[in-house]
Amino acid sequence: MTTRFRNRAEAGHLLAQKLIAYAYRPDVLVLGLPRGGVPVAFEVAKALQVPLDIWLVRKLGVPTQKELAMGAIATGGVRVLNQEVVNWLGISDEVIDKVAAQEQQELERRNQVYRGNRPAPDVRNRTIILVDDGLATGSTMHAAITSLRQQQPDRIIVAVPVAPPSVYKDFKHEADEIVCLQTPELFHAIGVWYVDFSQTTDQEVRDLLEQPSQGVPSPGRPIGR
Repeated sequence: MTTRFRNRAEAGHLLAQKLIAYAYRPDVLVLGLPRGGVPVAFEVAKALQVPLDIWLVRKLGVPTQKELAMGAIATGGVRVLNQEVVNWLGISDEVIDKVAAQEQQELERRNQVYRGNRPAPDVRNRTIILVDDGLATGSTMHAAITSLRQQQPDRIIVAVPVAPPSVYKDFKHEADEIVCLQTPELFHAIGVWYVDFSQTTDQEVRDLLEQPSQGVPSPGRPIGR
């Protein structure tokens, strides 16, 4: 049976219940994908009493249909393409490069807004719980995992409230573990599975990252200011 989440906070609280085995572990770090994944990740980190941070990734939307992902970029110069969408729509390399350049600027802006002078978290040899508010095509999560692998974490757990069955199966092979609360056959879009799916703002992301309630700080980054 599938039900709608009241909001991202409720989804995060329910997700944390499935991740309780990782509570209080000093090697665990929760990373939210901004912006919508951060409120979910915050509830997970708070419940497990482990540190919270972000991993920056940007969807590459099709110019004529921006909600449709043709790929994604992430920290470390990673670019992942959804070749099925690119081939289906006949999208040229020039169009992909143009969209990627625009999204790279936004990625850099967000890094400055969310982090300021704080360094990115040290993920080497750590167990990473990578959280978003849902998976649709999975492009942004693919990019996040690819860029994270470059930093040599010990283990990557993908944790999301909802995903279509086919995408869920993809990540069973790509991540070390995937935790997903619902995999509805008739998926449509992530927002369908939330009563309140209002856009998360930059300020909300900053506020959540600065709350001092997520256990011990991760190396290279204090919790709070």
